[in-house]
Amino acid sequence: MISQATIFMLILLAVGILGKNQTLIAAVGILLLLKWTGMGDKAFPFLQAKGIPIAVTILTVSVLVPIVTGEIGFKQLGDAVKSYYAWIALASGIFVALIAKGGVELLQNDPHITAALVIGTILAVALFNGVAVGPLIGAGIAYAAMKAVEFFSSAGG
Repeated sequence: MISQATIFMLILLAVGILGKNQTLIAAVGILLLLKWTGMGDKAFPFLQAKGIPIAVTILTVSVLVPIVTGEIGFKQLGDAVKSYYAWIALASGIFVALIAKGGVELLQNDPHITAALVIGTILAVALFNGVAVGPLIGAGIAYAAMKAVEFFSSAGG
């Protein structure tokens, strides 16, 4: 008999195909292949524990490529600090990194919230062509909102 997890993954594969989302199709395909070949027992714990840091590292490498190739240098940096858009981008980067910090804690400590965030991210990736950084940022936003609810709940009562 086919497991509930496999059915869930096949539904996600169908959503990826219908949404023409190559990233979701590849991710589901890789995970099912690992599961069906018996390699999942070793790979899944590693991917679950180290997947986010590895993905963030790969993303960081891709963002730094224009610097190492010389496309972006000190001249462009100097020009950027003269633009208020650059200052907005700088503040946004700081804000997102701080929000994501709370998200890491939430993802590690609250499994049922993690499931909701992952499903939300999958839907955004598959249906709206979103990018799968959502669980971390989403968890950070959820963490901040939860802390705000706690604060206002304790202040009012």
